[in-house]
Amino acid sequence: MWLILAFCSAALLGFYDVCKKHALSGNAVLPVLFLNTAICSLLFLPFIILSSYTGLLNSTTFYVEPCGWEQHRYILLKACIVLSSWIFGYFAMKHLPITIVGPINATRPVMVLVGAMLVFGERLNVWQWAGVTLAIISFFLIKRSGKKEGVDFRHNKWIFSLILAAVLGAVSGLYDKYLMAPPENGGVGLSRMVVQSWYNLYQLAMMGLTMLMIWWPTRKNSTPFTWKWSIIFISLFLSAADFVYFYALSLPGAMISIVSMIRRGSVVVSFFCGAAVFKEKNLKSKALDMLLVLLGMLFLYIGSH
Repeated sequence: MWLILAFCSAALLGFYDVCKKHALSGNAVLPVLFLNTAICSLLFLPFIILSSYTGLLNSTTFYVEPCGWEQHRYILLKACIVLSSWIFGYFAMKHLPITIVGPINATRPVMVLVGAMLVFGERLNVWQWAGVTLAIISFFLIKRSGKKEGVDFRHNKWIFSLILAAVLGAVSGLYDKYLMAPPENGGVGLSRMVVQSWYNLYQLAMMGLTMLMIWWPTRKNSTPFTWKWSIIFISLFLSAADFVYFYALSLPGAMISIVSMIRRGSVVVSFFCGAAVFKEKNLKSKALDMLLVLLGMLFLYIGSH
């Protein structure tokens, strides 16, 4: 069941990336990110209120358990990690082709894999190792494809921004497993709804301060903000993808290394939309990169059964 949910999350993430690329094209980054956190918070705030003051959500999937500072401090750290990853990732998405961003993000689970092996003691079989190896090979092929479009991986600051976003995203994935693992297994034991609901609110508060202190005073000297309807869909697809992701991790036997790898299958959606919607170039060489990622997903799926 957790594998099926991971694939659903991957598809939703693909549409999230497409909407993000559309919203950021020629637009100010920080306001788009602020609105994203605001809409996500509004989506989950009713669950917090209904869970705290009524019994309507008791014993349902959407119930948000009450918790104190002992738990909230862990969620606050989660919000800091995710928001940092988003800031770097949003700037990279604005300045790089989505057909390059997607495959690079698809290599993120390799970092999660190493961390999962070191921290949680997860072990992979031969099929799963084959999938990881293909993901590593695809990274070097992506580098080759990027050169054809004048993207020098060694000197392009947006590539470094994207890689940093990927590293922070991998840290966030490992931290998710720690947050939701039961205390007897060395985790915090938080429910998925507690984590997803509250970290969105913390991100909104932090982005509000960022807007007031950084963007607002300099807004006339930077790229102007333009409202686009795709901004709303960024939040909708992201919230749905994260909800399914957290639910998958909460199920018995779920492996963070495999779930994270499958989620990077979102590259399929972003690749085809990059070709059809954004008319990006060098699709033949990039298609090979994507096929290797897909083959890696297939090997991981076989290895998990």
